Amino acid sequence: MSRTDAAGEPGRTGRTGPTGLPPLGRVGVWAGGADGWPVAELRRAAAAAERLGYGTLWFGEAHGREAMAQAALLLAASGRITVACGMADVYARDAVTTAAGARTLDEAFPGRFLTTLWESHPSLARDVRGHTHRPAAETLRAYLAALDAAPFGPPGSPGTRVPRLVSALERDVLEAAAHGADGALVFGLPVEHTREARRLLGPERLLAVVQLCVLGPDRAATGAAAAQLAAAAMPNRRELLRRSGHRELDPPGPETVDALVAHGDAGTLAARVRAHWAAGADHVALHVITPDGPDGTGGVSGTGGAPVGAWAELGAELGVGTGTGVGAELGTGTGVGAGTGG
Repeated sequence: MSRTDAAGEPGRTGRTGPTGLPPLGRVGVWAGGADGWPVAELRRAAAAAERLGYGTLWFGEAHGREAMAQAALLLAASGRITVACGMADVYARDAVTTAAGARTLDEAFPGRFLTTLWESHPSLARDVRGHTHRPAAETLRAYLAALDAAPFGPPGSPGTRVPRLVSALERDVLEAAAHGADGALVFGLPVEHTREARRLLGPERLLAVVQLCVLGPDRAATGAAAAQLAAAAMPNRRELLRRSGHRELDPPGPETVDALVAHGDAGTLAARVRAHWAAGADHVALHVITPDGPDGTGGVSGTGGAPVGAWAELGAELGVGTGTGVGAELGTGTGVGAGTGG
């Protein structure tokens, strides 16, 4: 499967690759505060991301709307863009229900929805949902097998394979993704981790990464917001970062902050995207805020509304939707893992 087949041009329709993955494009946007947005803002975000030419609109599942229902809202508010749940909690639905939901969305919006399975947090699984939280890789391997065996869905769909990624940080979960999924989504880790993730996934699996971004002209202001973002991300990444050589973690020092969060002007953020591509990523999703939320981002929390102005500025820098920049990058490799990390 070529890099072009795996990622696709932003705006390209139809399915790509042997597993029927929807086209993601090289760049997408992560709607980080979507759980706190009213439905009207969700619809505005979907329409804006599509109008700007992004390939995929990503969202998570934690404390707000149910993932399949939220995906339906976003899909109905748009006409082309791929909608991807980047954190479909495996403790929220059994595999049969996930398969039926994904097949139903594919019936209504062919080739536009992608599920990313997430092993949740122990507190959410245990204290909120009332489940026993089990080791991530073991849980995901079993869930992936059950997804393939799931018998329910719309007429004619039972037995059809559900395209899926796995949300993965640690090595054992990346290996589970390589064996039972179409690839992995890595959220909020340095470029060096992208290179290692590509090695573990191999050349045939799709690798998407979420890059934490703070956009603004004042490096002091963006640096302060970036430090807050890095500190918030630390609980799930501390040991992994320690093993990879980062020492200042509590709180994260400047080197760790800069490794986790791209901050500054649009050119600086675009350079980080290109570094992930060079390290082996097929797709980069931008989780972007501005320090003071001037276009409704709500600052670091991101709950005030979709950062459409920031999406537009970064999209212009990266050539999203223009046939240059992002589109031109697609032909540079001979395989999914082409580039310095392949």
